[in-house]
This record gives sequence, structure tokens and C-alpha cells, in this order.
Amino acid sequence: MTTPETTTPVISKDMRAVVPSGPGGADVLTLVTRPTPTPGPGQVLIATAYAGVNRHDIGQRTRGVPPKGATDVFGLEVSGKIVAVGDGVSPLRVGEEVCALINGGGYADYSIAENGLALARPKGQTLRESAGLPEGLFTCWFNVVELGRLSAGNWLLVHGGTSGVGSLTIQVAKLLGARVIATAGSDEKRAACESFGADRAVNYRSEDFVAAVQEATGGHGADVILDMVGGIYAERNLAAVAMDGRIMHISGQAPAWSSPLRLIMEKRAVVSGSLLRPLPLERKLKIAAALKERVWPAIGTAVKPVIDSVFPLNEAAEAHRRLETSRHIGKILLQPTR
Repeated sequence: MTTPETTTPVISKDMRAVVPSGPGGADVLTLVTRPTPTPGPGQVLIATAYAGVNRHDIGQRTRGVPPKGATDVFGLEVSGKIVAVGDGVSPLRVGEEVCALINGGGYADYSIAENGLALARPKGQTLRESAGLPEGLFTCWFNVVELGRLSAGNWLLVHGGTSGVGSLTIQVAKLLGARVIATAGSDEKRAACESFGADRAVNYRSEDFVAAVQEATGGHGADVILDMVGGIYAERNLAAVAMDGRIMHISGQAPAWSSPLRLIMEKRAVVSGSLLRPLPLERKLKIAAALKERVWPAIGTAVKPVIDSVFPLNEAAEAHRRLETSRHIGKILLQPTR
């Protein structure tokens, strides 16, 4: 945590921001000039140092419109310095370096965050590293720990182990004493999963992950599965899950999920999932409190953000293209340079 400023920061009247010119591919991303937003009650204004690039951004770009009531500026997580606060927020926060989960607006020079979701930059971590934390940690904690009820000694199967969410989930699960199996699409990525702490990593292009799970767990299966692939894994996940296991979905990008009810009944499985962005603020604040207590002290030691690459704000289209290749390992970031 940095020492707050003793003087009032200079805030530009206008800012650069990335919005879509319409629905479509990466080419629709457009750099525009917008008025710098003003924080409302309970909010802070952050001078954006880095912004995370997520699959949700690609979904919003493809649709061409944000969720109802949200800004059309992309970006769900940022790091930077608080430069202004709204009513009800201590002015002592001005000058503090933070990373934050936000409801859009990250691909810009300035972004608005709810005060309770702007978490102090972890000790020893740079703003670059900190920007890779919020979306992945909130997603992991809510789905794997809260909904999935992961506990010490459980087996966790993480699909997409080298994604921003996957890389953090492996590390958080190990922090909690769980055992982890991760899938990835190449031998390089399989090795990366093992470097993050996975007990077993599977190249799904050359191995059967169901067989690997059963072998690693001695036939027990995975107690919790975090799936960011979708419908094509429905039956295979149920073959890999343990009795009374939990399967948590965080993406619907693959073909529609077909419910194999017989397999669910045979395993007494709980199949669920979530969308983080529309989660009520009160629930997000509870997750933030849990992360500050349970994970924040371990960041930099047991839990380290993995950064794949950084692109200038005006190259947001290239950042999206990088994400869509699925060749990345860890988080892709944008960096506004003022």
C-alpha cells in the first residue's frame, strides 16, 4: 500500500477509451475521446495503469453492446492509482495504488470502481502484476471455493489451466490444501500448469483427461471441476467427477450444454455455474473480504499472477487477437500511456 498523496492529483477533463464501432471481430475496436467520469457515492476514480483483457470482452465485442446499464467501454479489471473519491469514501484513499474489479470501463485512461472492490496493491507486487489478479481471483473464489465447496484434500480438475483464471485457480487451490489436475492444449502449456503447482497436467490433444483423472485419483474422480469450455465436455466431465462432486461452469462459449441427466443422477453430481459481472455488489464485497483475508497475504509467494503480454491501449485489437489464438499463458494486459 502506498502513502496517499499530499496534493490533489491533476485529472484530465477528457480521456481515451476503447469502444466498439459495432458488433464483429477485433477490427471494430475503436479508440475514442470521452469525458473523464466522476465517481459517485461509494466509488473511486482510478488513473488506469493497466487493464486486463478477458473472454467476456470478446463476447461483448461480438454482440456490439454491453449489458444493460453498463458502459460501452470494455474492461472488467484494472490497476492504478486512486485520484478522486465520491461521497462516503475516505479522502485518505487518494494516492493509494490498487487493483480493482469493475463493471466495465477499464480500457481507458481513467476508470470507476466501487470503493470496496478497489483492493490495495499487494505488498511486493507491481501495478503490472496486480492488474492480473481481480477477475481471476474473484471468479476462482466464487465458483471453486464458495459454490464448489473446495476443501483441503479434495481433488480439483481445472480446464484451461494456463488461462488467467486457470493459472490463479491452480495456485489458490494448492494454497487451500487441495490437489489439482489441469488440462491444457500443448506440452508447453502442460509444463506451465505443473510450474503453477498442478499435481498432474494433461495435454488434452494427446491424452484422455477422464482417464488421467481416474488414474491420478485412484478411481475417486475430481471432487470439483472448473469448466470454461462448455457443452462439449458435459458427459466427459460427469465421467471424471467423483460421487457427490461439483461441476462449475464459467463460460458458455462452446456449443449448447446438453444435460445428461442419467449421469448426473448416478453421480449425485451438482452442476452449476455463474456469471461474475451481474453478481450483486453485496456478494462481490463479501468475496473481496474473503480474498483480502485468505489470499492477499499469500500473493507474491504461494500465489503469483502470470502475465502473458502487454499491449498499448491503442493496440487493443491486437490484444484481442492474441487472446483468441489461445496461445497465451496467463493474463493479457493493456497499458494506457499518458
